[in-house]
Amino acid sequence: MTLTDLPVAPPAAPHPADGPTHRPPHPADHLTPEHLEAAQRHLVTKALAELAHERLLAPALDRAATAGPQGERAYVLALDPPGGRTVYRFRARRLALEHWAVDGATVTREVAGRPAPLDVLDLVLELQPLLGIDDDLLAVYLEELSATLASNAYRRAHGGPTSADLLHADLATVEQAMTEGHPSFVANNGRIGFGVAEHDAYAPEAGRPVRLVWLAARRALSHVATGAGLTEDALYRHELDAPTRARFEGRLRDLGLDPADYRYLPVHPWQWEHRVAVTFAPDVARRDLVLLGESDDTYRAQQSIRTFLNVDRPDRHYVKTALAIQNMGFLRGLSPAYMRATPAINDWVADLVDTDPELVGCGVRVLRERASVGYTGDVYHRTPRPNAHRKMLAALWREQPFAYLAPGQRATTMAALLHRDAAGDAFATVAVRASGLDPADWLRAYLRVYLRPLVHCLRAHDLAFMPHGENVLLVWQDHVPVGALLKDIGEEVAVLSDRPLPAAVQRIRAVVDDDEKALAIFTDVLDGVLRHLAAVLVTDGVLTEGTFWGVVAETIDAHAADHPDLASGVDLRASRFAHSCLNRLQLRNTLQMVDLADQSSSLIYAGTLANPVARGAVAGQDDDRTGGAGGPTAEAPAAARATRETA
Repeated sequence: MTLTDLPVAPPAAPHPADGPTHRPPHPADHLTPEHLEAAQRHLVTKALAELAHERLLAPALDRAATAGPQGERAYVLALDPPGGRTVYRFRARRLALEHWAVDGATVTREVAGRPAPLDVLDLVLELQPLLGIDDDLLAVYLEELSATLASNAYRRAHGGPTSADLLHADLATVEQAMTEGHPSFVANNGRIGFGVAEHDAYAPEAGRPVRLVWLAARRALSHVATGAGLTEDALYRHELDAPTRARFEGRLRDLGLDPADYRYLPVHPWQWEHRVAVTFAPDVARRDLVLLGESDDTYRAQQSIRTFLNVDRPDRHYVKTALAIQNMGFLRGLSPAYMRATPAINDWVADLVDTDPELVGCGVRVLRERASVGYTGDVYHRTPRPNAHRKMLAALWREQPFAYLAPGQRATTMAALLHRDAAGDAFATVAVRASGLDPADWLRAYLRVYLRPLVHCLRAHDLAFMPHGENVLLVWQDHVPVGALLKDIGEEVAVLSDRPLPAAVQRIRAVVDDDEKALAIFTDVLDGVLRHLAAVLVTDGVLTEGTFWGVVAETIDAHAADHPDLASGVDLRASRFAHSCLNRLQLRNTLQMVDLADQSSSLIYAGTLANPVARGAVAGQDDDRTGGAGGPTAEAPAAARATRETA
């Protein structure tokens, strides 16, 4: 696909004399009543589950209804919006960590006593007084939900491989097949700014080949940072073939410019079309930025939307680009200033991981961000206050995973563990059964490469990652996780103490107390990942809750037993921990959820959660008493209590 051939309208109808033709699918053919109805049911189900988890809702138990064969119970949520009393009914299992495993097929809605269609946009309007969305930001959140519905409908229309097929698929195929993204966020696929044709061209679920746009940026107005042992020239020689480099140099000379005065900057095609050629028009006209053309290599967008895997040359790096679309509470830019220290931070973290015998034994590695480039010659870098426009022209190169795989091994995004295919079959369940292992042993193997190294990094080094499904690649052998590759280091990693750090790495320091340190495991791992995986395996009948959380506790205790001399005050077996809420962040400010320079102070808590791996905890017993697990407590907000009173 070139810069000029993106489809923007269906082809003109043929002249009758031309005979019958078959029109190719239009990029909006997925927007049908059938696909929308399915997408609405999925998103309403998720909204009910996650907003109840965050104690913004408190559905009431229908005690007149009998429990289902797997312990699911009937619940009622009654609301009184201006349009008339609205009642939602559904069946669900309530699991540890106040997780609501809602059966989407059972969700119904009544408005003023009459059946009504499920509509997540209506649900948000009905809930606005409880959700506390600012009137000025409400429309933005509704737009993100609408775009998320469209993305869901697109996936349904285009289908995809089964979970069984994914057991043998390559990395790019698995990335394309993922259906959920971040599991906790309701509006998690907004991508505001993409047109319908651009979504079809650039979204990971489309799986289209993409050619990146390359610019020459004037050296005096830009910077490159490289990791240890890498030079700028070596980077270009690795990423660009000799004919491509000669073509770029020829383009500059044809314009009367000296190639020595410029460096190369890869740009997302959307970014060139909508931002660089418009927002940075003076820079282009001055030849501070010069369009060189498209890459010869083709790439595929990954789940993180602005990161690309080279499909023609898998030995070449991932490329992460700035992309000024609004997606899940952020404009997805890259800061040139922030990128300056990225390679040094990655080298420091990778050296720590590679020289720690415990981490090496767990099979964990870091995919280093080896180089970054940023342009700062624009007027936006001269304004009195920082702004999003300063994050529109930067890129970085990250190691690809294939060099870390032994014969017989493969890598997939860890998001696959939470994936269900169109038939409802879970990848995790299929993998467990294909492995031939006892399910508890399979879980032990997974936690050894995921949970144990994260616990060790926190307790031994005060080092915390952001290890959600899109930031971790699992290494598989015979359908069993045998290693993990951590990525997105420069923007996400943090050192949570005042331990000595090299000057170049100081940016990642964020000193917090031991209770908040523990949230790096409690919030990001137990609540953010394992809560959802437990729901998959428990509802599929693979494991009981007690067994699942028992193995998690066993993993934590085994690490402590193996390292009795670690002087850490982090207690991962505490009875409760602070309930940090992600949707509340997005609802508070749909344009920027957190201040990236001070993430700790941006967090929103809703009381505390019972720790399923606390000493003496017994997971696996639904508790539907008022104030019990999953219900409102004295710590729950007034909004949740008021909701229960109307039910």
